[in-house]
Amino acid sequence: MSHTAHIPSHRKPRRNASKTALRAGVAGGVLSTIAVAGAAGPAQAEPVTQTIEMPTITSGLSTAVAASAQATQQVAQDLQTQAQEDAAAATAAKAAKKAKAEAVRKAEAKKKAEAAAKAKAEAAERASRSTVRTTLSATSGSSTGTAASTSSSSSSSSFSSNATGSAAAVIAFAQAQVGDAYVPGGTGPNSWDCSGLVQAAFRSVNIDLPRVSQSQSTAGTQVSLSNLQPGDILYWGGAGSAYHVGIYVGNGQFVGAQNSSTGVVQRPLSYDPPSGAVRVL
Repeated sequence: MSHTAHIPSHRKPRRNASKTALRAGVAGGVLSTIAVAGAAGPAQAEPVTQTIEMPTITSGLSTAVAASAQATQQVAQDLQTQAQEDAAAATAAKAAKKAKAEAVRKAEAKKKAEAAAKAKAEAAERASRSTVRTTLSATSGSSTGTAASTSSSSSSSSFSSNATGSAAAVIAFAQAQVGDAYVPGGTGPNSWDCSGLVQAAFRSVNIDLPRVSQSQSTAGTQVSLSNLQPGDILYWGGAGSAYHVGIYVGNGQFVGAQNSSTGVVQRPLSYDPPSGAVRVL
């Protein structure tokens, strides 16, 4: 037996191998870090700057966004254009309505003025004829002549002209209208004014006369009242300024649209002596 066998050992018991290896690894890492730091020297460490990269919008998404913005802008422009068109249409409609109302007002005013002018002219015509008849009656001064005139007037409705050809046709047309109404501006078929009746009678034989009495009084050859033939146009007033016309039907009688009181009548020349005559046929 050894002389040290009975002496207790002072060595620490062995540690577990795995723990020993772990500690050795940690210690080695620490020593390595210290060694690296020592080798780097006393230089100060620079601050670390971290850069964050923003996500990039792909080209497809950018195009879609741009298209959407363009479409929105187009819609806004279309709405604005439509609003402007609607406003313009409303303004035009209002102006047209106002213009139409003004045109109607002017037309009515013109119509009233024309009617008043015709009425005034008719009154002047009647007054002029009345003056002429009064003057002629005063110059004749014969009651016998008046009686003869009345007798001739009463028999006028039974008179039939002995005219022939175109003159006969003109006279027949005029006599067929006896009894029709007198209307200023009337041209038939059931109402007439003086020149309207004369114009229509000659148109029945394809002769176109002017519309008004002033022009009809110079439409043919001037003839003497002592040399009248059936179909001659009689006029009252001056040639070119006549205010009344009629048709001589022969036998000292005429047919004419006299006035609103008598209408179309056949009367002797003495009933309303004319101022002159023209021959067209």
